[in-house]
Amino acid sequence: MNPFTIIFVGFLIVLIISVVRSIRVVPAQTAQIVERLGKYTKTLSNGLHILVPFIDKVRYSQNLKEQAIDVPVQTCFTHDNVRIEVDGVLYFKVTDPKKASYGITDFRLGTIQLAQTTMRSVIGRLELDKTFEERDNINGAIVKEVDEASDDWGVKVTRYEIKNIEIPPTILGAMESQMRAEREKRAVIARSLGEKESKINYSQGMKAESVNRSEGEKQKWINEAEGRASEIRALARATASSIKTLAGALSVPGGQDAVNLQLTEQYIQTLSTLGRKETKVVLPMDLTDMEQTLETLQRMLKVKN
Repeated sequence: MNPFTIIFVGFLIVLIISVVRSIRVVPAQTAQIVERLGKYTKTLSNGLHILVPFIDKVRYSQNLKEQAIDVPVQTCFTHDNVRIEVDGVLYFKVTDPKKASYGITDFRLGTIQLAQTTMRSVIGRLELDKTFEERDNINGAIVKEVDEASDDWGVKVTRYEIKNIEIPPTILGAMESQMRAEREKRAVIARSLGEKESKINYSQGMKAESVNRSEGEKQKWINEAEGRASEIRALARATASSIKTLAGALSVPGGQDAVNLQLTEQYIQTLSTLGRKETKVVLPMDLTDMEQTLETLQRMLKVKN
């Protein structure tokens, strides 16, 4: 075969291969960085693209999906000088393929290192107890600082999650003892509060019972007083009526003698009931009164005759 023909065939094969390789099909959620003669030219998104053979070259290919990378265990010191070991998971995504390609050599490694240093800084401002209570705040602080720092790399940090916080066994034992003491303290407080509530309820019940009893006695006394007052009023009305009747009888002729006769009869009847054999009666009787009584009787007998 002619050497010129061999060279031509070889060149044709190379040209065909180059043209085929210049045809690029970019999948979804992927971006490719194209350089022309060593200089950035454009970013290829998903779809079919044709490059200039021998001149254009795909230099970088970036995944635009959200990615999760493990942040290795690191040693941190809390504000109260307790050594702990912390690891986590960092979630991020590439938002600018050009910056991710030219802004830093390895944005994944840079993001991990930045998350670790930020973690040490955030935990160094907290005491040991707060590191367990404020995980959400720690995660938020790391996301904020790492996201701001990685903005020049074309990387968006979406979230960070602490996986484990390991503390020395001696500190762990002290914390368990403290938690046990706190639980016992809460139990004692709860028991004392229960006893306090019980005593308060009992005293309130006794108070209510005493008030009800006093109200009942008060109503009883009021009723008795009203009964006595009604009795006195009835007796007073009867007495007043009797006195009124008696006064009317005295105003008629012979009324005075009738009253004297009735009084004398009642007097004698009363003496007859008291004068029993087994009864000793001492009468404070004035002889003058007796003579007056006999004179009244004699006068009444004369009137009758």
